[in-house]
Order: sequence, then structure tokens, then C-alpha cells
Amino acid sequence: MKKGLLLCLIAAFLVCCMAACGKTTPTPVPTQTVTEEVTPTPTEEPTEPPTPTPTPEPPTVYLKDVFGAHNMKVGTCLTTQMLSMPAKEQIILENYTSVTMENHMKPDYILSQEKSKEAGDIVVEFNRDMITMLDWAKEHNMAVRGHTLIWYSQTPQWIFYDNFDSKTGKKVDRKVMLKRMESYIRQVFEKLTEAGYADMFYAYDVANEAWMEDGKMRSQMNLWYEIIGEDYLWYAYSYARKYAPANIKLFYNDYNEQMQKKPEAIEAFVKTLVDDKGNSLIDGIGLQAHLYTSDSLTQYFAAVDRYSALGLIIEITELDVGLGAWQSIKKATDDNLAAQGRFYYELVNGIFERVDKGTLNMDSFTLWGINDSASWRQEYSPLLLDRYFKKKPAFYGVCQMKEYAGFAQ
Repeated sequence: MKKGLLLCLIAAFLVCCMAACGKTTPTPVPTQTVTEEVTPTPTEEPTEPPTPTPTPEPPTVYLKDVFGAHNMKVGTCLTTQMLSMPAKEQIILENYTSVTMENHMKPDYILSQEKSKEAGDIVVEFNRDMITMLDWAKEHNMAVRGHTLIWYSQTPQWIFYDNFDSKTGKKVDRKVMLKRMESYIRQVFEKLTEAGYADMFYAYDVANEAWMEDGKMRSQMNLWYEIIGEDYLWYAYSYARKYAPANIKLFYNDYNEQMQKKPEAIEAFVKTLVDDKGNSLIDGIGLQAHLYTSDSLTQYFAAVDRYSALGLIIEITELDVGLGAWQSIKKATDDNLAAQGRFYYELVNGIFERVDKGTLNMDSFTLWGINDSASWRQEYSPLLLDRYFKKKPAFYGVCQMKEYAGFAQ
């Protein structure tokens, strides 16, 4: 029994050994797949856009220095509102050496109807704003242009009527009107002298805008002409020469001075202004120069040269240059402002060339205002500074700084 059990155990052992030695295929053990990391393609580092080279700021320049180099005064029109604004007052003091009152020396502002009725004679009375501006000019050593005595516009109608009252409907005759004209002109110069202002004036516009573009004397709505006749201008200059202090030069002033037949008419007119001894009653011609960028400078300088040939002093008295044309306003784009800058440059350059050569006797150059928003032609953006007092290409054009005046670089 025991022997049989032993044999069974041995047999089982041998079977196990044989199984262990058999060639069996093991079941593969799953392994984790490793995802290969993708390396990005190298690219350039992002960079800041190149910094543009800053446009250099124009050097500081003042109009009075530019014109002073040519022995000329440079002026602007003046109001009390300008003087009440420190920014504008500073601009005037830094840039200008001459002022012209925009309105307050015109006939409407210096003739008193009430006092004329009381006196039985025309009465000149300087208004408060005029005195304020003259005192300011005197304090700051500013030269003054007088503007204006005899004008069809901004002149009170009552001075032409009986008892200084237009409601009577009865106009005075030639003799009475000549008497009133002489009294008016005499009083203006006497009062300026008595108040200590006369020595500040270097010029006075005796008559303003008396000729039309067609070469005819202005007659419509001109009671000076209607009552006195065509020789009213001769009498105005005769009286002005009689009463004006010697330091005040007497001028005729007009606009569209280069247009159509006006140069010919003005030339012929000033030649008549002589007294019975052959002495001239006029010293100069004022060119208002209310221009546009579409105007021809060739035409303009032809007129300037014609006036200059008369041997009189020539002054630019009310310059502004509107964008575009009279009935075709252009917007204040960069291109249009550049064109304006070039126009101003060429205009002033032509003036300086003639002055320096001695072919043009011009002692004064006046711009009609400080900045666009205060201009009487503000819709045309006509002046040297914009509404925020920023200098435009026009400013640098006047200053003859070509690189900042709107020319291509």
C-alpha cells in the first residue's frame, strides 16, 4: 500500500516537470504608449513696430522779428475782447508792432448824434473802447493805423440830414455837407492831438472803398457822393492834409485792389489828389488783401507793381487768405492748409524781394486778426492760427520757414 502511494507521488511529480518545460506563448502585457512631444517650429521673437523719427519742432519765431529784418512794422486788428483774453494779448505782444482798430474808429463809433443836435455842428466823441485800446497801445509802445474817416458804410445816416435827424427826410445841400465834412475831419485830428495820441499814429485811411471793380466811383448807397458830388474825395484829402499832424501819412484804402479795372481807376484817382500848388494830398495806398488760395499771385503782384510805380507808400492793411474761392469754400484739411501755407509764403516772399530791392516802398504789413475763430471770414479758415491758437502752415509761410509752410519735403 505504502509502496503504491509512493509510486503515484513520483508519477505526479514527473508530469508537473514536463508541463513546466513546455513551449507556451505568454500573453503580452499591455504597455502605456508615450505620446511624443511636438517641438514647435522656431519663429522670430515678436517686436515693437519701429519708432518713427519724430518731426522736429519748428524753432520759435516771432512775426515782428521777421518783418523787422526788412524794416517793416507788422500789425493786426484790435478789439477790447482781444485784450480781455490773456492768451490773445500775449500773442499780440509777442508778434506785432502795429494795431488797427477793427471797428471803433469808424464813423458809426465816433460821431455823437445827441451832441451834434445840441451844438448845431457835427460832433466827434471818442468812445470808451477806443480810448481803452489807445491807452493799451501807448502803454505797450504799439504804432497805430487810423481806420477810417470817409466811407459809404458804417457811417450814421443822420449826419447827412437837416438838424442831424434822418427822420426829417430832408438831406442837407453840398455846401452844408462840405462844412460838416471839414468839421468832422478837423475834430478827429485835434482830439487825437489833445489827448496825447497823435504821435502814435503813422497812417490814417482818409477814404475807404470808393471805387468799384468796373472802374467807376461807388455811387449807390453813398451819400457823400450823392450830396457833394464826385469831388467829395478831393475835399476829404484836402481837409485831412490841412489838419493832420505831419507824422500821420494819409492813405486811400480798398479791397479787390487787383481785380478788373480797379487798379487803373485807383491810379488815375490818386493822380488827381494835388492842391492848387501841385502838392500831393495823399501819401499812400492801402491794399486790404482779402485774398483766397485760388487767387493768382501773378495778377496780384502786377497790381502791387503798378501802385508802387506811383511813388507812394504801399501798405498791406487787412490781409487774410481764405481756403478756396469766394463762392467755393474748401475745408481745413491737411492738404488745403498746406496750400494756404504755400500761398502765404509766396506772397510775403514776393513782398520782401521787392522791398529789399527798393522797388516797393512798403513800411507796414497788417493781418486782419489773430486766429480763425475770431475772423470776420472764419468759415474760410483764413488766418495764421487755428481756433485753438495752434500755428498753421500759414504762420510759417509768413515767417518764410519753407520747410514748415506746406511744401513737399
